Amino acid sequence: MSVSASLGALLAHLADQLHPLAGGSATAAAIVLLTLCVRLALHPFTRAAARGEKARAALAPRIAELQRKHRRDPERLRRATAELFAETGTSPLAGYLPMLAQLPVFFVMYRLFAHGGGDVLDHSLFGAPLSGRWADALADGGLFGAQGLVYLGLFAVIAAVATWTYLRARKGATAVDGATAGAARTGVAKAGTAGAGTARASRARGAEGDPAASVPAAMARVLPLLSFGTLLAAAFVPLAAGLYLATTTAWSAAERAWLHRGNGNGNGSGNGNGNDNGGRSRTGPRRRTGNREVMRTATVK
Repeated sequence: MSVSASLGALLAHLADQLHPLAGGSATAAAIVLLTLCVRLALHPFTRAAARGEKARAALAPRIAELQRKHRRDPERLRRATAELFAETGTSPLAGYLPMLAQLPVFFVMYRLFAHGGGDVLDHSLFGAPLSGRWADALADGGLFGAQGLVYLGLFAVIAAVATWTYLRARKGATAVDGATAGAARTGVAKAGTAGAGTARASRARGAEGDPAASVPAAMARVLPLLSFGTLLAAAFVPLAAGLYLATTTAWSAAERAWLHRGNGNGNGSGNGNGNDNGGRSRTGPRRRTGNREVMRTATVK
């Protein structure tokens, strides 16, 4: 028995168990429940991906400093970056492999709900057929008809999740850009003996002439917009697949927020040296206290 057929049989069993509670919408409820169960089973992979993402974010300022330092020597930059990853025990691909490992499962799940397995698509959700599409709902009752309202509710859920994901992603990208820019400014300040004109030229080359630095920045600006692609897809796929997309994207948003709940900027990045502003602020008062103690001792003497 294929994986798709096994999932179809499991879905039918869940629908039978939920029928006393959900009635005619039991299969739709089973789609949501099965999706949640599969995502929960894949959670260890997501945790591994989040750890890799945090590791890359923590190294971003140090990588930016290496790019500034070796911008005219690509080979030396490559060696220095490889040494940095080896020193910290991480990899440029950290976080990506666990995500790739989940793709076959997502493909099977989507195929099950988009093309049907058994009699999955023979049921309905509040009168809207799970095999139907938004265009069918518009033709049967219009935008605010019985079926149209089901799709509007689905679109509202997906749009809310997409907006929240977009705002969090933009906030995280801004924090990473700020940390990277801070490292670059620090590097330029250390090289300030060359004069202000040279410093400005260095910043310009770092921002415009370094493909390695500009490509990730461009991706960080574009990727958050992809969260709205699910909304567009839901308008053209069967309702069963739309339910799957809404459930899995909502899980992803909640899971990501939970995994990054302890990070001030939402993306797990740090300043790269293990200190924070609190550490520096504690150093200042200690020094002032020491000075006051010295002055008090001198006065007593």
